[in-house]
Amino acid sequence: MSELHYRPGLEGIVAGETAISTISDGLRYRGYSIEDLASHAGFEEVAYLILHGALPNAEQLAEFRGRLASGAAVSGHLIDFLRKIPASAGAMDVMRTGASALAHWDPEAGDNSHEANLRKAERLLAQLPTIMAAWHRLRHSQEPVSPDGKFSFAANLLWMLHRAPPKDKFVRAMDVSLTLYAEHEFNASTFTARVVVSTLSDLHSAIAAAIGALKGPLHGGANERVLEVLQQVGSKENAEPWVREALANKVRIMGFGHRVYKAGDPRAAFLKAYCAELAAEKPDDDLEEIAGVIEEIVVGEKGLPPNLDWPSARLYHYMGLPVELYTPLFVVSRVVGWSAHAIEQLDNNRLIRPRSNYTGPGPQAWVAIEDR
Repeated sequence: MSELHYRPGLEGIVAGETAISTISDGLRYRGYSIEDLASHAGFEEVAYLILHGALPNAEQLAEFRGRLASGAAVSGHLIDFLRKIPASAGAMDVMRTGASALAHWDPEAGDNSHEANLRKAERLLAQLPTIMAAWHRLRHSQEPVSPDGKFSFAANLLWMLHRAPPKDKFVRAMDVSLTLYAEHEFNASTFTARVVVSTLSDLHSAIAAAIGALKGPLHGGANERVLEVLQQVGSKENAEPWVREALANKVRIMGFGHRVYKAGDPRAAFLKAYCAELAAEKPDDDLEEIAGVIEEIVVGEKGLPPNLDWPSARLYHYMGLPVELYTPLFVVSRVVGWSAHAIEQLDNNRLIRPRSNYTGPGPQAWVAIEDR
């Protein structure tokens, strides 16, 4: 057999078709630009658009918000289980376990019909923030805070973390962040979810697998590394010598460059303004100045523009969110895109089964064990 065409990392390979999003001319969800959505829509509207294929009218949006609010509580047995998880456990490991555990209390866990999967997707969207917030509080010897239906999705998330009504600026910033993270075509975690359901496995299994893929520092975990870098630099005076030494030693600086956005990540450009707004309330924090020096040098000398992780890490920092929650927040948002892709895959399914080029030895003659 002739050697099959191979590209490392499947770079440039079209692995399927989707009507959910495109990155070929900026980022668009179901045809709407990310700039329009982040400027004018709330996260609930964006989630509805991605899952159901069209923007909701007022009645549909109210009903959707009602379903999310009423479905946000999780079983007390699951909360008891979270209490037993060691405090040393990784946040993404808890999110993966939580997504899997939710299947045990879902009445439609084994139903792979289109409508059942939409309902399960909405329940996952509603309940994963509850799991994240409950575990975070338990880890710090605090009791979980029940979800409150009077808040928006973003505000309720912050409420469950802090048990305090969130600032309007924080709610808006979180809402925009969730919108920007909600969907991104055939990235590693999304493709993982599609591969899983292509075997006719269930939605909860696909989401758990996608979380496992997102955990990696080359994917979702990068935003945690960004803040670690900025804090390691420590001051604006250290920024230039630090970044020049890193570049000279060919150290990869997280938050720059993107596999598909060679000219720049439109999400990063949009979120940068929110960083500046929140940073203005922290005059003693020079993180923006540190980031500005690093960004100018990396872009100017390496031609690598920032990706979404670069501003989002700073945004979460200004909101007082701990680093351990940065990637779980990615999960809370991206479960929308994962679910939509899983449903799309199942609606027109063919088992995903690629080939490989063999690089091992040629045919070998058997050697008896006493002659080896």
